[in-house]
Formats: sequence, C-alpha cells, structure tokens
Amino acid sequence: MIFYLSFFILFALFILFVFNTLTNALCLQKNIPEERQPKVFRTINVLITILLISSFVEVLFT
Repeated sequence: MIFYLSFFILFALFILFVFNTLTNALCLQKNIPEERQPKVFRTINVLITILLISSFVEVLFT
C-alpha cells in the first residue's frame, strides 16, 4: 500500500510538471497577458489534481 501511494505521488508530481510546462508554452504561444496567467495555471492545476485523485481512488478500490 505504501509503495503504491509513493509511486502515485511521484507520478502525480511528474504529470503536474509536464502539464505546467505545456501550460507555460500555451501562454507564450497565445500571448496570454501576465495578469491572466496565474488564473490559467490555477484552473489547469486544479482540474489535473481532481483527475489524479479520482484515478487514484478508482485504482485503490478496484
């Protein structure tokens, strides 16, 4: 159980890093103003975190 949790945390950090990198590239490509970028990052991070938690719960209980 501890192994799965630690593996999933490392996996989640990697996924969040990749999505933040992609979000940064999107902001630069689409010339999103600096004052709107934190909102974009926050929204994407919250949605990805919800997906990661729901997938962990699904794997845990199946």
